[in-house]
Amino acid sequence: MKANPVYNRVILKLSGEALAGEKGVGIDPSVVHDIAEQTKEVVNLGVEVAVVVGGGNIWRGASGWSEGMDRATADYMGMLATCINALALQDALEAVDVVTRVQTAIEMREVAEPYIRRRAIRHLEKGRAVIFAAGTGNPYFSTDTTAALRAAEIEADVVLKATNTSGVYDSDPSCNPDAKKYDEIQYLDVLNRGLMVLDSTATSLCMDNDIPIVVFDLGIRGNIKRVILGEDIGTYVRGREKNE
Repeated sequence: MKANPVYNRVILKLSGEALAGEKGVGIDPSVVHDIAEQTKEVVNLGVEVAVVVGGGNIWRGASGWSEGMDRATADYMGMLATCINALALQDALEAVDVVTRVQTAIEMREVAEPYIRRRAIRHLEKGRAVIFAAGTGNPYFSTDTTAALRAAEIEADVVLKATNTSGVYDSDPSCNPDAKKYDEIQYLDVLNRGLMVLDSTATSLCMDNDIPIVVFDLGIRGNIKRVILGEDIGTYVRGREKNE
């Protein structure tokens, strides 16, 4: 019996560090290939998949400006790092026969398409994966905010936030063995408690547009598909009851 996805169009948010694997920096081809294989499983279910990838494995703008670099310059460098990751992920996806387009918020036509909302939606409707790179094209905004913004623009059903933990906790589980994991939580509770789901701008944007967020552990193979099929893993961030 064929499993039925609970979402038709999704934004998958990947951190740059997710592409580095245990190395912590740079790009681990085996890790990128695994992510591509998991993404292919979802595409084969008929789900339209768009990806937003960070650049922290190459450059973190926050690190630069905290050391005295001009904030805008540091952030633009981070945007360029996301483009490197996007091309690596595109290569891995096409190696497993997933037709993919990279769209960048900063024009670089020799290597990627400029971001055009209607074109992105058309790619998705044709079954192509779309990777959004270069953030929003503006400094001072994170790739979390990019994921929320693009989700609203393309009318995605959900933002899937892939992390290295099993969900959202009331405190850092790596420091507190008694940290409590939330199965479901509301946007306002995330904001009021300062929980690390997406940054506050991104969370507010999802709340304003009623876009749910699922935070899950990317380190367990097959979790992307499990989330798509509606299995109760990770943490579901919402503004109303999940099955309401």
